[in-house]
Amino acid sequence: MPEAPLTPSDTGQLPLIDSVFQPTQNEFNRQKFVSALRKFVLVDLQGQMHQAYDDLEVPAYTAAHGHAPVNGREADKAMEKNPISRFYSSIRYNTQEMVWESVREPIERALPEMIDISRRAAHENPSGGSLRLDADLKVPRYVAEVDVHLIPGSFHTEFTADDVAQGAIAAFGAGVFSGGLVWRRDKKGRFGGVGESVAAYLSRKYPDFKPRRILDMATTSGKNLFPYKDVYPEAEAYGIDVGAPLLRFGHAQAEGYGIPVHFSQQNAESTDFADGSMDLIVSCFFFHEIPVKVTQAILKECHRLLAPGGFMVHMELPPQKDLNPYMNFFWDWDTINNNEPTYTAYRSQNPTALTLAAGFEKRNCFEMTIPNFATFGEERFNRFVKGELEAPAHGSGGWYVFGARK
Repeated sequence: MPEAPLTPSDTGQLPLIDSVFQPTQNEFNRQKFVSALRKFVLVDLQGQMHQAYDDLEVPAYTAAHGHAPVNGREADKAMEKNPISRFYSSIRYNTQEMVWESVREPIERALPEMIDISRRAAHENPSGGSLRLDADLKVPRYVAEVDVHLIPGSFHTEFTADDVAQGAIAAFGAGVFSGGLVWRRDKKGRFGGVGESVAAYLSRKYPDFKPRRILDMATTSGKNLFPYKDVYPEAEAYGIDVGAPLLRFGHAQAEGYGIPVHFSQQNAESTDFADGSMDLIVSCFFFHEIPVKVTQAILKECHRLLAPGGFMVHMELPPQKDLNPYMNFFWDWDTINNNEPTYTAYRSQNPTALTLAAGFEKRNCFEMTIPNFATFGEERFNRFVKGELEAPAHGSGGWYVFGARK
């Protein structure tokens, strides 16, 4: 597949940084294969593993211990030597590595052009956003010392001046990662199904809520922040992260698509925003990747930043208390196998208890699962908001969220 020339963005001023990512035909086919393989592993093979757990391993564990597994650790012990489980674990781990490798070569070819576009975006800001980096910011150990998700270089590593490589890896790799499991609409590129779904819920459930400023913590390249600008076009959008390459890529992408977002390199534990300056604070798959004590600090920071009447909505993994032993075993696989060492510790917490400890009032706290807007459909989504339908389970068409209103 020949590389396409740069194309002008919707603003007519800045080329789309996405446009220089031009896989060859073989590279494209490889990415499609990896997407399909991930879907097979997470849906078909996982289903066979669940069946083996119910039919074989629960009876065997019960016979040996006098009771069925009562938590994820015991379910893990029951499945320890099961051949389907061992095969699942092996192929899922290797497929995870294949995701990032499948996009590496086209990114390396396009990297000089991507950096040029990022530099132009930072200088021109044609869509009205901004990029603010902090060369003195110390990247936390829980990011710097682990290749999270098995991403080589994690979210922060820089290999050259003004690097955007890790942002591109995260963005284009995510397309392969979730390509076999369609959570997004084909709208303005590959933007986040989580942000789209949460924004759709808030706008329908609370039609009078009109946030002035929206903050996305651990925004990566901003894909789950952008949809909020569709729903709340008058709001100022802010995205923070500790990874400079993510922010450079996200800023260039936002400017190219005509979405004004203010990106800044900050640690969410302690930001430089004023007290009460935000009306909506969101995040996506953030807290399970950080130590629980850091989660506590960040939730307190959210309380400080929120204006009265503002919302905090964090999409996360469902806690252990809400799931059966098998599903806890299934979700906690990533703790050891996907370089996410704080995964199980986070899931053992009660999100509402964490929220209360941060200063929010119990009557304003919530935990719920909302449907993925694109796959559930607008008509059914509206019925969900009215209480007429239940959401699918998290990971099967739904997103678990927790938070509070201040």
